[in-house]
Amino acid sequence: MRLSGKVAVVTGAAVGLGRAIAARFAHEGAFVVAADINEADGATLMNQLKENGSEITFIRADVSDETSVKELIGSALDHYKRIDVLCNNAGVLLPELDGPVHELSLEAWNRILGVNLRGCFLCAKYSIPSMLQHGGGSIIQMGSPTGLVACAPKLTAYSTSKAGIMSLTRVMAATYARDNIRVNSIVPGTMETPMNDYLLTDDSRRKEYREAVPLGRLGQPEDVEGLAVFLASDESSYCTGGLYMCDGGLTAV
Repeated sequence: MRLSGKVAVVTGAAVGLGRAIAARFAHEGAFVVAADINEADGATLMNQLKENGSEITFIRADVSDETSVKELIGSALDHYKRIDVLCNNAGVLLPELDGPVHELSLEAWNRILGVNLRGCFLCAKYSIPSMLQHGGGSIIQMGSPTGLVACAPKLTAYSTSKAGIMSLTRVMAATYARDNIRVNSIVPGTMETPMNDYLLTDDSRRKEYREAVPLGRLGQPEDVEGLAVFLASDESSYCTGGLYMCDGGLTAV
């Protein structure tokens, strides 16, 4: 098992990509701390994995709130004594609130950046001391093509938050490289997850998004989990500061 003995914190783990990553980490032998505000689905995930013999703990946490993050990381350390892997996956996409700059409320801006970008900062801030103490670790953050190119002009706050995540990834990678803390970002394309239901429930729009992908299909959660395992494992010991595309070639054309 590629993550045997590692302690991994996965945020946004109740559904979608985070759920797939948490389950795969557990399958690969990690001790998983799954975090989300969605208690019902998080508890279901924990129970399913425990039935399969995996070691997993679910903790309700709001990554935009510093006190909640401190409690999350503190609980993980109380239970497992260390953190080897942090997967900053928690995020929100709120198309009903997001929009062009002149139409975007400060409340919506703060809410989206609070979860997506501040959440990554806070989880890293409170996890890194353990990694420094124990000789290193791996931090994985979820980016988006919207943070690289202007492909979502009506999602100003979301796109900005994802650009910030990828910049934060590279700054932290440079800062902590000599401490053996690697920081990388996975950049998923259009994925079939609950976050994108508003885009994909209409057949014509679904076809449009599918045909925009050079590989000719939409992404699935399992497309991301193997890449996350690689970045969490010692197999990627020479990889830091990278943006790893998992978008079916969407940003290559």
